[in-house]
Amino acid sequence: MNTFAGIPPEAFRFYAQLEDNNNRDWWLEHKATYDASVKEPLTLLLSELEPEFGPAKLFRPNRDIRFSLDKSPYKTAQGAFAARQEGVGFYLQINADGLLIGGGYHSHTPAQLARFRAAADASASGAALQGIVDAVAGAGFAIEGEKLKTVPRGFDKDHPRAELLKHKSLSAGVEVGQPEWVSTPAARDRIAERWRELRPLVEWVGRYAAP
Repeated sequence: MNTFAGIPPEAFRFYAQLEDNNNRDWWLEHKATYDASVKEPLTLLLSELEPEFGPAKLFRPNRDIRFSLDKSPYKTAQGAFAARQEGVGFYLQINADGLLIGGGYHSHTPAQLARFRAAADASASGAALQGIVDAVAGAGFAIEGEKLKTVPRGFDKDHPRAELLKHKSLSAGVEVGQPEWVSTPAARDRIAERWRELRPLVEWVGRYAAP
């Protein structure tokens, strides 16, 4: 059985070239490179991370172009998501610029959003979330997610956690680029370390704002 040996430089070169050749003929001509340098190593990586972080899936490389003015058929990045609950979990992406590591939650329903806001508003759970977000930001992650421009109706605009209440989804990510370790087996442990830093955020959402 194969073991994860790193994400090869060819993976990043593949996406750099795809940006200039986003068409079906080029993709079919270079599909062997995608399979060997992108799909296989990421599949092995996710398999080795599964015991700690749960099963993950690779996103489809094809874009949904039915309602898009941009008809380029392929995504210029390969993403993967290890879901702890629907839409809640750990994220990984490679593109021409390198590796991105993230986590949090992206999908939401009105009921889930209401639970999130109630928990962010409450003293204990809200203070816990603020502490988690501050720690994650301090570890070098960018705090992201869909946000309102103003505090949602029903909450004080001067609320101590006003910025958190504006979030409709909440995630954090860090672009690590292409350091030397990315192409070695050590990438697994480096990514696991980063996901562990995000675990408190993922677990908070799972506890207070589950889908």
